[in-house]
Amino acid sequence: MSKTKRKTLKEGYNLKPGDFNTGRKPTWCLGCGNYGIWNSLKKTFVKLNLMPHEILIVYGIGCSGNGANFIKTYAFHALHGRTLPVATGAKLANHKLNVVIMGGDGDGVGIGGNHFIHTCRRNLNLTYLLHNNKVYGLTTGQTAPTSDRGFKTKSTPSGVLEKPINPVLLALVCGATYVARGFSGDTKHLSEIMKKAIKHKGFSFIDILQPCVTFNKQNTYDFYRDRIYKLDSLKSYDRSDLNEAIKRSMEEEKIPVGIFYQVTRPVYEDELKQIERKPLVDHIISDVDINRLLNDYY
Repeated sequence: MSKTKRKTLKEGYNLKPGDFNTGRKPTWCLGCGNYGIWNSLKKTFVKLNLMPHEILIVYGIGCSGNGANFIKTYAFHALHGRTLPVATGAKLANHKLNVVIMGGDGDGVGIGGNHFIHTCRRNLNLTYLLHNNKVYGLTTGQTAPTSDRGFKTKSTPSGVLEKPINPVLLALVCGATYVARGFSGDTKHLSEIMKKAIKHKGFSFIDILQPCVTFNKQNTYDFYRDRIYKLDSLKSYDRSDLNEAIKRSMEEEKIPVGIFYQVTRPVYEDELKQIERKPLVDHIISDVDINRLLNDYY
């Protein structure tokens, strides 16, 4: 389909969340926080008037990765902990594409922690949605990097000894330019911060608190509803103040949700001469001869 026809179709089409359904029924446990994230993201795409072919979602390994079967966009199911390198490659190959990453806490700040640090500091124009259920749900309930100290699982029957990783704090100190936290039990609020994250030019990160109803009986919907407050309720809160964002991210008695931090900084792709005129995928490479380059090494 030509670009002109696609544009006409989009302008004359009444996009609905159901347009992002694949026809496959979700297989998450009944009540799983993934349902709230699934619905919020589809609503977000509608709000932004994005068509399925304009979006790539890179999925990690875990319960969140099953979303590849239930959201109709371009999709790539990456190796465990390797969502961000795949998303980086896709974005550099076609920087006009909207690239979203979906991964669990173990995938993102466990095995993929190193990639997370460096993607934050590079400030690529990507949106990372971290599904944080504080447990390894797919592998039937082992401890995760975000599990609270003392939390008992089948791999830590006496309770977790380590202090949990704070994904929001990690994103802030590593250089992400949009850092937020959402709750899968409040889809309206979550969809709004997702929309702002995707519109943000730079690396946007959302730590999504999502209850695992099967293997985490501690961090439940009621647990979060009793503790959550919205940063928007603070009239004097300055989203450009990194020190204040760090301070808020470390609160434990009450749990702040919303946008902690948002600033403008040069985006990685904008400083690459190779894609200054057009995306790499639009370059003609049939006349490129690499023999001279090869002869220099052999």
